Amino acid sequence: MFTNIVEGPGGAQERRGKIVVPGGTGHLGQLLVPFLAARGHELVVLSRRGGGGPGPARVVAWDGRRGGPWEAELDGAEAVVNLAGRSVDCRYTETNLAAMLDSRVDSTRAVGAAVARAARPPRVWLQSSTATIYAHRFDAANDELEGELGGREPGVPGYWRRSIEIATRWEQTLAEAAAPRTRRVALRSAIVMWPGRGGPFTKLLQLTRAGLHGALAGGRQYVSWIHGLDWARALAWLLAREDLAGPVNLAAPCPLPQREFAADLRAAAGVRLGLPATRAMLELGAFFLRTDTELVQKSRRVVPRRLLEAGFRFEFPGWAEAARDLVARARVA
Repeated sequence: MFTNIVEGPGGAQERRGKIVVPGGTGHLGQLLVPFLAARGHELVVLSRRGGGGPGPARVVAWDGRRGGPWEAELDGAEAVVNLAGRSVDCRYTETNLAAMLDSRVDSTRAVGAAVARAARPPRVWLQSSTATIYAHRFDAANDELEGELGGREPGVPGYWRRSIEIATRWEQTLAEAAAPRTRRVALRSAIVMWPGRGGPFTKLLQLTRAGLHGALAGGRQYVSWIHGLDWARALAWLLAREDLAGPVNLAAPCPLPQREFAADLRAAAGVRLGLPATRAMLELGAFFLRTDTELVQKSRRVVPRRLLEAGFRFEFPGWAEAARDLVARARVA
């Protein structure tokens, strides 16, 4: 059993052991791997690039698609946390969308096959997913039990369905894995806010300091987010909770409209000016930044019902406090 990771009902005790993290050299791996290592776990990162891993992790090569010597790392491991997948911060061309889908489905299928072949499979498999699976909406929040999945919303660009298809295929691949002895959790993560190279918070802070982070396309759309420390704490907590499986929303309990989100970040950064941007301006800016406007125009109003009902306590439930903490961390990073 696992040690209490957070206080609250239904806590469990932590059993320290080996945790295998496919894709652990990316932005989120740079946060999670040192966090888990500090708790006494042995960390093994699976990486296409090879080389050194974050913190004290041991790095093992894999291609993210096929089996190989790396599979031996899962036999006898306590857990596998799969973070592999191509970044969504790109233009949504057919080539990039196909790469996003293939990188997620192929890596998940490869992990599932390795778990199925293991004589002593991991007790738990935490698999990345995304809060983007939910519908674009303003009227109500989406939770795991009553939330509306996306793909059929009126009045949104048709290509937004592709993100939903990718997320759905990702979770289907997890569910179809032949892993009856391994508890599986789909991590429907909102935007993870943490200062670090290439991460979304760093880019938002740069825009804010340049006076370019005002209301975007009107600013009504909701932003769902989670502080990086709460994201890492929630993953460690989910490793412990033998009673939780299936989809879990990793999002702070207080999503807010983008115009308020931007204003709170400007206040935290001590910036007075935040120029607004129309949809046309966003399209032009996204073209030059090689990204896509769905990332800022879709209303992601997501709440963590299962975490809250199971007793998880957020250190940063509100964005204003979280923004102040993140800006302070960015100053000393």
